[in-house]
Amino acid sequence: MKLQGRIAIVTGAAAGIGFATARRFVAEGATVILCDVNAERVQQAAAQLAEVAPNGAGVRAHRVDVTQRDQVDAMVAATLAEHGQIDILVNNAGITKDARLVKMTEAQFDAVIDVNLKGVFHCAQAVAGPMIERGRGVILNASSVVGLYGNFGQTNYAASKFGVVGFTKTWARELGPKGVRVNAVCPGFVATEILQTVPDKVLDGMKQACWLGRLAEPDEIASIYAFLASDDASYINGTAIEASGGMSI
Repeated sequence: MKLQGRIAIVTGAAAGIGFATARRFVAEGATVILCDVNAERVQQAAAQLAEVAPNGAGVRAHRVDVTQRDQVDAMVAATLAEHGQIDILVNNAGITKDARLVKMTEAQFDAVIDVNLKGVFHCAQAVAGPMIERGRGVILNASSVVGLYGNFGQTNYAASKFGVVGFTKTWARELGPKGVRVNAVCPGFVATEILQTVPDKVLDGMKQACWLGRLAEPDEIASIYAFLASDDASYINGTAIEASGGMSI
C-alpha cells in the first residue's frame, strides 16, 4: 500500500472525484480526513469508507466550508491534534455557476471564485506551515481542461481553474525547496453527479469531444491523485496533468 501511514485531507469528499480519491487513498493505507460543506453526506461517506478500510487506515469526517478560513483552520488543528502530521492535501472542492459573459451576475462570479480559488488558497496556506516544519508534504490541486483552454459560458470557472494552475506553479517554486511538492490535475468531462441533469444530446457532444469516445470515471482521476501523492511521484513538482482522454489533440 503506497500511502501506508500517511494522513491525507480531501476537500469536496462527499461525492464524485473527491469521494473516489478518498476511497483510493484509504485502500492505499492512508488515514483520510473527508471534508465537505454537506455535513450529512460527508458523514455518510466516511461511514461507508470506514467499513472497507484496511488495517492501519482510518477515516474522519469534518463539515467544512472552504470559503470560511476559521472552519479550515479548525479542521487542520483537529487533524494535527489527533494525528500529529498532515502529509497530503487534495484541494478538490469546487462549484460551477455557468453563464455567458453578458449574462453572468456578480454573485455567480464571486461564488465560484470564492470556492474554487480562494478556498484552495485557504486550505493550502493552512497546511503549508505544518508540512514545512516536517520537511515533507504533498499539495494536489483540482484544476480542469477549462483551466488550460477556457470554455464557452464559464468565465468564472475558467478564471478559477486557470488561477489554480498559477497557484500550483508558484507554490511549487516556493515550497519545493522545503520538501513540499505541489501539482495539479486537469480532468476533462467526468461522469459525476453534476452531469445527471445534463441532456443526453449534450452528453453525447461531450463524449464526441474526447478521442476515447467516453466520459472519464471518477476512479480514473482518483488514480492520478494517488500516484502524485505517493513516493512514486517524488520528482514531480509544479505540473498540471491533463486527464481528458485527448480532448486537446
